[in-house]
Amino acid sequence: MKFRWDKKYLYWGITGFLAISASILFYYFLFHGTNIKVAFSGITGILMPFIDGLILAYLLTPVLNTLEKKIFIPLYKHFKVKIGPKEKKHIRMFSITLTMILFVCVVYSFFAMVIPQIIKSIQSIALQFPAYISNLESWIEQTLTNNTKFANLVSDMFTKYSGEFELWINDKVMPHMNVVIKEISLSVIGVAKFLWNFILGFIISIYVLNSKELFAGQGKKIIYALFKEESANNLIRDIRFVDRTFGGFIVGKIIDSIIIGILCYIGMSLLKFPYPELISLIIGITNVIPFFGPYLGAIPSAILILMINPIQCIYFLIFILILQQFDGNILGPKILGDSTGLSSVWVIFSITLFGGFFGVLGMAVGVPTFAVIYAIFKRHINKLLKEKQLSTNTKEYLRVAEIKNGNFVPLTEELKGSKKQNN
Repeated sequence: MKFRWDKKYLYWGITGFLAISASILFYYFLFHGTNIKVAFSGITGILMPFIDGLILAYLLTPVLNTLEKKIFIPLYKHFKVKIGPKEKKHIRMFSITLTMILFVCVVYSFFAMVIPQIIKSIQSIALQFPAYISNLESWIEQTLTNNTKFANLVSDMFTKYSGEFELWINDKVMPHMNVVIKEISLSVIGVAKFLWNFILGFIISIYVLNSKELFAGQGKKIIYALFKEESANNLIRDIRFVDRTFGGFIVGKIIDSIIIGILCYIGMSLLKFPYPELISLIIGITNVIPFFGPYLGAIPSAILILMINPIQCIYFLIFILILQQFDGNILGPKILGDSTGLSSVWVIFSITLFGGFFGVLGMAVGVPTFAVIYAIFKRHINKLLKEKQLSTNTKEYLRVAEIKNGNFVPLTEELKGSKKQNN
């Protein structure tokens, strides 16, 4: 009997192979996740200059597009120069050059203004640290003298935990000082490596910006080659949505954080708080992290002010609270709008989840990443509901007891019916 080849056998074989492969990968990921993480970190370390270049090119693309569309193309048209392939190359070259010059100038100006002030603040902290400790001890002593019950409570706690603290210092901290020194050395090496990767990434970003349309076209070509037309269109639509969500959120959050840092500096200078440059920089950087960022920046800043003047520390916390309320309710919504479409609960969830896996970087990009996942999942659910000819409006499901033949039965009617049956 002659065997007849059927494509379904090939599909069954591929499906079985993929299922077995997925099972093996799942098992390895579950029981050997550390090895995967080490391998992933190694690959990421090798490709870091390229990753930096892609990120920098992505962030500078809006600047490049603005220069091309708002300055150079109108300038060519104003002088009645016909824009052909050669002219487009010239426009791109001029735009990239000006974009990089602006970027270098902004970075240089920022560090030229901030770093001397930060060094000055750190030197001042180091020189006056004994005086700060003395002021803090005097304030604590005065507070305990005026409150006998509180003083007795603090004395009992000190007596109870001082021995354990000393034991912890001698047994845990001191033997590991060599590890601390090693980590500091590795940090210095890490900073040098970061600068080198950033320089290479800066060069790579120029090539990426110059050929960004070509890369986009190649990506679309691959997608349409691998997927059916409808699936390819949906995938490209999803990629555009990811671009809008990430681009709008990240750029908007950076602008928002810069404004908050400037406002923090102005407020601290007017209120005569110590070290306004250093603390404003901390507040501005940590503000990039949604929700938890302001608290992460305010806690070490408040401790620093506490050592200098405890009363000013209270005023500082009130000032930061007012500043963050302004950011969360007025400035942030104006700049970001509803770029993520997530409620507060999902924002906290995404920051916690991605922060646990990827640290500070995960906290910074967790919200837009989860927003993309949430939107794709929501679209798929709405598609399934439409296929069943059901409503996609969430509000219509709030008081639904059940659905019969496509009709919504309200919860109140179901309760009335159950009462009648009981009677």
